[in-house]
Parts: sequence; C-alpha cells; structure tokens
Amino acid sequence: MIFRRRFADVIRRQLDLFEREQRGLIEDCLAAERAYNRSDRDEAEERYGDYVDLVETATEVLADLRDTFARTLDEETAEEYEAAFNRAVVKRLPRFALEIENR
Repeated sequence: MIFRRRFADVIRRQLDLFEREQRGLIEDCLAAERAYNRSDRDEAEERYGDYVDLVETATEVLADLRDTFARTLDEETAEEYEAAFNRAVVKRLPRFALEIENR
C-alpha cells in the first residue's frame, strides 16, 4: 500500500501528460470504435483492426512512458512502480489496460 501512495503523484502526472499529449490518438481510438460499431458486417473486421491498431499504439506510448521512468529506479522499486502504474492505467484508462502488463 505504501508504494501506491509513494508513486501516486508521479503516475497521476504521467497519465495527465499522456492524456494531454496524446489527445489526438485517444480521440482517434474513440472514432475508430464508433466506426466499428456502426460498420456493416462486411466492414466490421477491417474497422475492428483499425481500432485495435490505434489502441496498441496508445498502449505502447504508455508502456514507453512507464519504462522510461522505471529505468531511473533500482530493480525492486521499478517492479513496484510498474505494478502501480499498470493498476492506475486499468482504473483511469481501461481501454489501454488490456495489454499494458505485456509490454
């Protein structure tokens, strides 16, 4: 529990930064999801692929943000930080949480 509090401020600021700097990517994800939901059966697979590609790109950006900071920490602390970061993504940005632990 102490690690969550210890990293809470930095993770909040990192996710704020992500949402500001990647606003266009986030909006593209939302638009791609809407396009998939409105697509005809013959277009659905392609639209879903577009959506998944955008979500994967955003997830990679988040993982890079996490990993860059984690490299400044010792190994044990980095593991705790990464777990806290991943939990924060699950809560705040669930669209990008599915694969964050695998990156």
